[in-house]
Amino acid sequence: MGVIAKPALIQFWKKYPDAEKPLLIWYKLVRQNQFLGFADLKKTFSAIDAADNFIIFDIGGNKYRIIARVVYKLNAVYIRNVFTHQEYDTWKADDDPWSKKGQKKLKATTPNKSKKGAKN
Repeated sequence: MGVIAKPALIQFWKKYPDAEKPLLIWYKLVRQNQFLGFADLKKTFSAIDAADNFIIFDIGGNKYRIIARVVYKLNAVYIRNVFTHQEYDTWKADDDPWSKKGQKKLKATTPNKSKKGAKN
């Protein structure tokens, strides 16, 4: 699969050098495989969960998390965030703009500029 935003991994391991090896292992495994669904991912990455439309990968013996969006039809993994375990504990999928609920919240707060029949 293609991995979008490898620089996010690099930036993270520059901040947390001990994360480099497990992140590179994750990256290589994703690049070398094609996953057709969550069950396929689970065969390769046993420590994963789904939250909203994200896949959460436990990396490095549960020290780190990769939050990603997997688009199986496009054969692509979009990295949203890379967190330490402690940082992940403060993250809420529902509040993330990439989540289904986050997108609904964003639409609800965005003014609709294209109302039909509106006079200028």
